[in-house]
Amino acid sequence: MSYLLGTYVIYGIAAIALTTVLARTLYSHGAVFLDALFEDSPGMAAATNRLLVTGFYMLNLGYAFLLFKMGPADTAVEATEMLVQRLGYLLVSLGVIHFINMAVFWKMKRSGELTNNPPVLPSYTVATPPASY
Repeated sequence: MSYLLGTYVIYGIAAIALTTVLARTLYSHGAVFLDALFEDSPGMAAATNRLLVTGFYMLNLGYAFLLFKMGPADTAVEATEMLVQRLGYLLVSLGVIHFINMAVFWKMKRSGELTNNPPVLPSYTVATPPASY
């Protein structure tokens, strides 16, 4: 008996559920971060947050569906191993994409801080010539 169909169903449900839960978490917690980043324009923060979540769904569900095809699974153990491997790939990709997003926003925040604040110039001490001249 092939366990492949059951593995497909479980993987599909798990991939959609994981992506949805993570997207909702990132949306709610990311709003606070983006509000701080776009403090002068709250509408821009909300729009950026929605666009990021949309991209997150497209990228991660697309990748999840690319991982969908599995080889034959003649035993429950083989089916479980394939399922766990595919879910592992999906979770690693979700984590990598999350950290890339965080790095981009950290750079945006840093560049915003640099443009909003003038650079600190070093102070120089001017030596006065001795009075013996």
